[in-house]
Amino acid sequence: MVFSMPASLRHKFSNSITGAYLRSLFACLLFILIPLTSLQASEAFVIKSIETHLEEGVYLFDARIEYKFSDEALSALKNGVPLIILMNMEVKEKRWYWNKTIASLEQGYLLIYHALSKKFIIHNLNSGTQTDYSSLTHALYALGHLQNLPLIDAKFLEADARYLLRIRTQLDIESLPAPMRPLAYISSDWRLQSDWYIWPLTP
Repeated sequence: MVFSMPASLRHKFSNSITGAYLRSLFACLLFILIPLTSLQASEAFVIKSIETHLEEGVYLFDARIEYKFSDEALSALKNGVPLIILMNMEVKEKRWYWNKTIASLEQGYLLIYHALSKKFIIHNLNSGTQTDYSSLTHALYALGHLQNLPLIDAKFLEADARYLLRIRTQLDIESLPAPMRPLAYISSDWRLQSDWYIWPLTP
């Protein structure tokens, strides 16, 4: 005897199986993706605050930035791989149709671990100054507490215009040793950067 299921029951049974399968698949994806999202968020660079002020005709700014590196980046650092952190800054004139870029600057910091002295060194790539720290915590605190960085001469800004300062900080993947770059391009452990932080700049 051959058992034959009515078409209506087959349809309901098929939909039930498909629905259960999709729900299980969705649950699995959430289980995988939620930890990855949390990991990325916890390791991102975060700009906490920006303040600007005018001194002797030059706009300066202070910044508070939180730096959290992935385990892979910290392991590479402690094994002799220097890390470069870039800060991108843009001054834009605010317009109703498009914001015009008035100035674009880049500030770079080289972070090195010296195994013999067990010290962390921050080298300012713009000014050439270098400072060493006894711990990574102290080094990252200094890196994230910046004061009186020159931004733009006041003479380039018009008194009746409105301006915005945009700042972002990121790990420079291009500066990594060549064998490390292919993995760094596709791995969230190396794509460490902040969102753009926008601050009004008033002449």
